Amino acid sequence: MPALDPAAVFNRAKEGWASPVGHIMAVNLKQKPELTSDPAGAALTGNTVTLTCRMDPSTGYWDSYWYKHTLNPETEKKKTYSYSLKIDSVSDGGQYWCRAGRGKPVYYTQYSDALWVNVTESPKAVLTVRPDERVFRGETVSLRCDIKWAGDTEWTYRWEIEGTNNQYKNTVSLCSTQELNISSVDLSHSGKYSCTGQIHTQRSQRSDAVTLTVSAEAQASVRVSPQPWLTEGESVTLTCEVSGSSKGWTFSWFRDHDHLSDSSRGAGGSYTLSPAALQHTGVYTCRAERGRPAYYTHNSSSHTLWITGVSAPVSLVIKPSRSQHFSSDSLSLSCEDQSNSAGWTVRRYTDKDTQTCANQTGSGCVMDSLSTSDTGVYWCESESGEKRHPRNITVHDGEMILESSVDPVIEGETLTLHCLHRSTNSPILSADFYKDGSLIQNQTT
Repeated sequence: MPALDPAAVFNRAKEGWASPVGHIMAVNLKQKPELTSDPAGAALTGNTVTLTCRMDPSTGYWDSYWYKHTLNPETEKKKTYSYSLKIDSVSDGGQYWCRAGRGKPVYYTQYSDALWVNVTESPKAVLTVRPDERVFRGETVSLRCDIKWAGDTEWTYRWEIEGTNNQYKNTVSLCSTQELNISSVDLSHSGKYSCTGQIHTQRSQRSDAVTLTVSAEAQASVRVSPQPWLTEGESVTLTCEVSGSSKGWTFSWFRDHDHLSDSSRGAGGSYTLSPAALQHTGVYTCRAERGRPAYYTHNSSSHTLWITGVSAPVSLVIKPSRSQHFSSDSLSLSCEDQSNSAGWTVRRYTDKDTQTCANQTGSGCVMDSLSTSDTGVYWCESESGEKRHPRNITVHDGEMILESSVDPVIEGETLTLHCLHRSTNSPILSADFYKDGSLIQNQTT
């Protein structure tokens, strides 16, 4: 091997190039690494920034030395050119440097130019659901992910869904999809939903989870206040509600199956008659709707308003005089006026329609063989359309019925109930009585 000329090596190093001579490498004394970051823009807390310390690959292998905020002491020595910086807080931002080194004792390059890592508090995604977090099978549901951010707004979105039965977890990545729309939900869509936004490799904080509950069907119901029977001139309010859900509904009201024209009063869920008049007597139901396309509930159960004058000239006489009856039995109904019953007919309301009682004879009606379809509200109606004395009649196929007054019970009066058997049509000696499903009395006589 030829002798090494130290002067030649030194002169070549000053000229800015490196060349192997035997086992010795001449190094450019002005060489320094290039420091870059990915992403290059602002970093968000909770994310990771990758710093890369690049050397000319023709100069061989180097270790990387990293410096945070100050050049002394070094933050970390790494065997690779990359440094993963976990951004836990805004204080992780600031100046970073690197330099390369190798050998023993270590030979160091110059420091890289300082690189500023700008850190911003990561925004939190906000998840909203329309029309409600409690929905019903068949409704259209829209989930929207919003991120309040003053900088770059070109977010992409990631949706996470966890089933309520904990049997599955499904993560759906949707680029540039800010809204997740479900056109017709079913029970399988129930679960916890959350979302995050992403700019390049930086993510926002995850939104709070929203639990979407899908029920089989929506049922409207009616409340009457203060009571369903009143004298003309008084006031009454009917309120329509959807069980377990209160957001976004509008309501329609019906009397005797006819849609009430004053829809503005029904839009808020309540319908007020003030003052109530005789012609307001009838059977009321409501229905709720929401969303586009509209989703409709089933009609509520019926509620009858009894509105009478100061003196009621006509009464509906029912024989036998009770509200419940056995199927196949006969029933007689008649309108009786204190002076003259002419001009009055018996009308009825059922779940299907409103009609004149079959087998009408003058102001009376005889039903020879009752069926469950005869269940409904019956009243007397004049030729001019006035309604009087409505009464509820229920027909049962079973072996027992509850014998109770067909007329409304006045507060303070005494009420006696009997349990009747079909075969004897007489009170049962031993019976249990229930109110709203709860036992209230054991009766042995």
